[in-house]
This record gives sequence, C-alpha cells and structure tokens, in this order.
Amino acid sequence: MPSAPPPQPGILEIALYQGGASKVAGVRDVLKLSSNENPAGPPPSAVEAAAGALRTMHLYPPTDHASLRAAIAEAHGLDPERVICGVGSDEVITFLCQAFAGPGDEVLHTEHGFLMYPISARAAGATPVAAPERARRADVDALLDACTERTRLVFLANPNNPTGTMLGGQDVVRLADGLPEGCLLVLDGAYAEYVEDFDGGLKLAETRENVVVTRTFSKIYGLGGMRVGWGYGPRAVIDVLNRVRGPFNLSTPALAAAEAAVRDEAFLRRTRADNAANRTALQAGLDALGIAFDPSEANFVLARLESAEAAEAADSFLQSRGVIVRRVAAYGLPEGLRITVGDAEGVARVLDALAAFRAERAA
Repeated sequence: MPSAPPPQPGILEIALYQGGASKVAGVRDVLKLSSNENPAGPPPSAVEAAAGALRTMHLYPPTDHASLRAAIAEAHGLDPERVICGVGSDEVITFLCQAFAGPGDEVLHTEHGFLMYPISARAAGATPVAAPERARRADVDALLDACTERTRLVFLANPNNPTGTMLGGQDVVRLADGLPEGCLLVLDGAYAEYVEDFDGGLKLAETRENVVVTRTFSKIYGLGGMRVGWGYGPRAVIDVLNRVRGPFNLSTPALAAAEAAVRDEAFLRRTRADNAANRTALQAGLDALGIAFDPSEANFVLARLESAEAAEAADSFLQSRGVIVRRVAAYGLPEGLRITVGDAEGVARVLDALAAFRAERAA
C-alpha cells in the first residue's frame, strides 16, 4: 500500500502550541487567568452586531472586508487600502512568514517572544532565530547583531507576551532604521491598546517601507472567540499578503462584531482604565508577598518565583483553589507564572491563593 509523503522540512520541528487551560479536575468554581482574556467580556454592541449577522449566515461573507477595514482606518487615522484582516493576528503573522520567508531564510524574534513566531517560521520552511533579551526586555543592539543576510522578518511584540515589558518609541525607530535591506520589521501590537497614548507603531508604518504592524480584537475588545485580527503596512506588502489570504477567511458575524467593537470607544476607554487599576492592585499584592515581577504594560503580569520548582508548586496550589494561571517554561521562563489581570474580585482571589501558598511553604 502506498505511503503518505513526508511533511515539508521544519514541520516536525514545531512544538504544538498549547492554549491556556480552562478546567481543573474536581473543581467547579474556576477562575481562568491563563489566556489574557478580557474579564468584562465583549462589548454589548459587538454581541448585538454578531447576533444580527446570524440572519445572513446562508450567504458568503465579503471577500474584501471593506466595511471593517474602513472602520479600523477611521478609528486609527489610517489608509484603509493598507489594512489587511485575518483570523486573529496569528493568521497575519502566518501570511508574513508564508509570503516573505522560506527555506534558507531566517526569522528573528526576541528570546522570550510569542511562540507563534517560531511556529510560523518553521511552517514556512524558514529558520527561527532568537536574540537575547536584557532582563526580560527586548535589546535593540542584540536584535541588530543577530541579523544576517538571510534575515527576512524581525518580530517584536510591544508590549511583549509573556513578559509585559516594552520598548520605547525611539528604540523601535532605531531598530527599524538599522535593519538590513530586504528585511521587514513586524510590530506585534496585540496588547497595544492597554498602553495609554500609544499607537503600537502605526505612525512608523506610515513612514517606513520596512515596517508592518499587527493587531488583534482578541484582547482589549474581548472577541477571542471570534478570531479577528488585522495588519497595517506598505501597500506593496499588503498586496502580497492578500494574494495568499483565503477569500472567505472571516465569517459575517466575526466581521460585524469586530466593526462594532472598533467603533465602541467608550468600551475601549473603560476597559483600559479598569485594567490599569486592577493591574496596579495585582502588582502591589505581588510586591507585598515578596514575589518578583517586571512592571507590566499589558493585561497580565509575569510573576517570577524563586525557582522552577516553586513555580510548579505554586501553579498546582492555585489550581487546587480553582485559579488557573499560565506556566511559561516554553518561553524560557521556567520560574514564571503569567497571571491575567482579572476584575477586582479575581485579583483578590489570586492574591489570597498566593498568600495561602506562601504561608503553607513557610510552615
């Protein structure tokens, strides 16, 4: 009997991405703080828009996403012709690797960068390369030193997941201007909306031919289950990405929900303010418990325990209390627990559980 062909080079090197857990065996009242989801849920305006769109589910969705692109452009002061929409920003990342990297090419990312960068690079046959960080912060000099004549893409999450740290604007400009010819800088702004008065690099993408920005509706807009993201960059780059994008990659309800969400400025402002207040409370609580962390600019905090063993023990203890956080050993941070910023009650609950863990360890 004939056998199946072998997969393309690099595919079997991909470690399967594991999403945040949502259940604990034997525990009913579970608090999920493992996937950086918005504790407020989606905007009611988006729920209403998606529900209305269900009436036309027998029809194919538009292939050009024109209405959503126009809404995104209006909200951010952009050219809608330079906006591309995808199934989450993950799909836009995949498009970039598929279109601009392949066998013999390198895709550069920071040491503790988002796991989808090396996954998408390997899926395209390219080689992922990690540049060292400095105290869990992206290092521009290290990134530039790691560039070679084979580097085609440089991914920088800003703020970064899972560390919550970010680079300032001038550092990002220096990185963009220092890249070799024929290399794209991809600024992943999945958490950009949580930073007050920060555009995530959109202005830089307006003025540079080598900068692309990706964004998502999964975080501050609370539409993780809808899977909608977008990218912005030079027209020539966006044209290439649209050539590999599937024609019906976003459903009608997803398009409607995202458009309503991006127009709901009141929800955005309220969510950002709530997150900032609850993040401050979470960080103050961790500090009081003597648990190290880097001040976060996102909707999560990376708590650092004394060792990998302590992190594992803390994670197990939290689960026994029905609190699920995210182990980040796969990101090269075995001592870390990434804790999503919940609502005020959720913050209090995770801090109480960590205090009980500390007390039990000290006994």
